[in-house]
Amino acid sequence: MNVPLLDLQAQNQPLEPELKAVFDSVLRSGRFILGPEVEALEASIAALSGATYGIGVSSGTDAILLALMALEIGPGDEVLCPTFTFFATAGCIARTGATPVWVDIDPVSFNIDVTKAEAKITDRTKAIIPVHLYGQAADMDAVMALAAKYSLKVIEDTAQAIHAGYKGKWVGGMGDFGTISFYPTKNLGAFGDAGLLTANDTDLAQKARWLRNHGDVARYVHTYVGGNFRLDALQAALLRVKLPYFASYVERRRAHAQTYLQELSKLPGVVIASEADVTTPYSDLAAREQSAGIKMVLPIELSGRYHTWNQFTVRILGDGRRDAVRDFLRSKNIGCETYYPVTMDQQECFRSIGKGSDSLEVAHAFTTQTLSIPVYPELSAEQQAYVITSVAEALAL
Repeated sequence: MNVPLLDLQAQNQPLEPELKAVFDSVLRSGRFILGPEVEALEASIAALSGATYGIGVSSGTDAILLALMALEIGPGDEVLCPTFTFFATAGCIARTGATPVWVDIDPVSFNIDVTKAEAKITDRTKAIIPVHLYGQAADMDAVMALAAKYSLKVIEDTAQAIHAGYKGKWVGGMGDFGTISFYPTKNLGAFGDAGLLTANDTDLAQKARWLRNHGDVARYVHTYVGGNFRLDALQAALLRVKLPYFASYVERRRAHAQTYLQELSKLPGVVIASEADVTTPYSDLAAREQSAGIKMVLPIELSGRYHTWNQFTVRILGDGRRDAVRDFLRSKNIGCETYYPVTMDQQECFRSIGKGSDSLEVAHAFTTQTLSIPVYPELSAEQQAYVITSVAEALAL
């Protein structure tokens, strides 16, 4: 049996007639950049995120960069950033000339540890970027309280977590900006690069619109130096075809996650992570896991959250065991991946740019433990059963 990590064809091919119809519609319209299709998508995604405004942009990366530019983050400024994240989060900070300040994650949600973030604030700290990793919201009450205490701007990186919930709210609608990626592998994936910025403040939203089009406040009148971050009408139109199916995509991911939790937790040496350990010092947690002979720790949906499971990421304990399990699964034609094998503070390009590379023990440990297994909506019951059986075989080796 073959079980890919993600099967884009299985999702997109059933929509082929609808996708081709909107392609023809955009082709006939002659409106290929921004325009009505983009405006309609902006309104829909803003509503999905609980935000007032949506600003369609060229990629999720450009959404982060645009948010930083609109907030006038630049040289001399510092931005708190989890070190356990995709490169774009930190790369955009560096591109503005600001300094990324590395913050560790908590050992349960994989999200930024706000207590450790506070310890790294200086008089140069201007913003914090909570990344809602793998589809689960960061602790936004703590993030917003920290921001209020130190007058920080908040940019929610929701690249992996569109429509993830937090205590009755949606990610992307709580901070100054939310940044969304429609990269094809995301829960709502485009057919190339595409992204969107969400905001609630009218002036900030307008500034972001100007900056996405070279800072053009009127035709050939430039108040700001912006960039070319415009969203193509075709990507917006294609995404709008998929949008009515999005809720079912997420619910199927959630169902697959529950099956994994139910079945994998029956295996010897496998446990589900405990919410109580969010604040447990990692040295204590690691010692307890080792003494108990734990082989694998399954992720959880924290209370008050609505997890969208962009990834189902487990921790496999023991020197070299994660890589052995990964290799075994691949030998069985099961797609799996490590997100992320190298933290941001360990990247060569950041060694002379970033700051705060101390107190990152959780993130550093997790680079050798994490493994993501298939959880995409179209995963069949037979395929998932095969994954579960194969994981059991791998852990028994």
